Amino acid sequence: MVKVGLHFGHQARKRNPKMAPYIYAEKNGIHIIDLIQTYSHLKQVCQVLAQNAAQRKTFLFVGTKKQAAKLVANTALECNAFYVNQRWLGGMLTNWQTMKKSIAKLNELEAAEKRGLFKTLPKKEAASSKKRKDRLEKYLGGLKNMLTIPDIVIIVGQPEEMNAVRECKKLGIKTITILDTDCDPSLADLFIPANDDSVRSLKFIFTQFSTAIQQGTAKAVTKQSLNSKQFKSK
Repeated sequence: MVKVGLHFGHQARKRNPKMAPYIYAEKNGIHIIDLIQTYSHLKQVCQVLAQNAAQRKTFLFVGTKKQAAKLVANTALECNAFYVNQRWLGGMLTNWQTMKKSIAKLNELEAAEKRGLFKTLPKKEAASSKKRKDRLEKYLGGLKNMLTIPDIVIIVGQPEEMNAVRECKKLGIKTITILDTDCDPSLADLFIPANDDSVRSLKFIFTQFSTAIQQGTAKAVTKQSLNSKQFKSK
């Protein structure tokens, strides 16, 4: 955890006072996060993720900061979750019915492109359809198979994702957040106090998340298989 820099917080002047209990010390004007608490919170969160995955709950990863975007997408795909890594569109969850229509349009345009239908359209119309498809893919590509709002939203970069935080609060969706020293723990249901700017730090945490979700999913599959065999034997 030290090697990947989980303990490095922000400059002391940027501290959110509510993060004080999770700060170990200040060194050269930088706050140092208490890694004992980081470890404890990470362990608790991974247990919750595994338990929920075993119950077939759905997860949405949210992180649009440049250093987090690729990791967010890769981790979500790795554990069969959903993601938003470019921009949180207003009403993405609170106006889900409208968002579903946009996702359906994206799937429709993708299917049309795969069938070669764009090539049969007039040049201007084909270009317009391609442009629309690419835009929808950019912002909604990680939600293509999400049929309902998620059970748990995992957030990195809380200050940048306040719209997502507010929508989750409004809908009562449980959130898990990686909190740096400039964040507000009172806005998260579960959290890990840790460096949310370093790619190495985020990769370490996301690896733990992915493993926990995959382990929980494996348990669910095993349980379903056993139940199926028992049913057939009867």
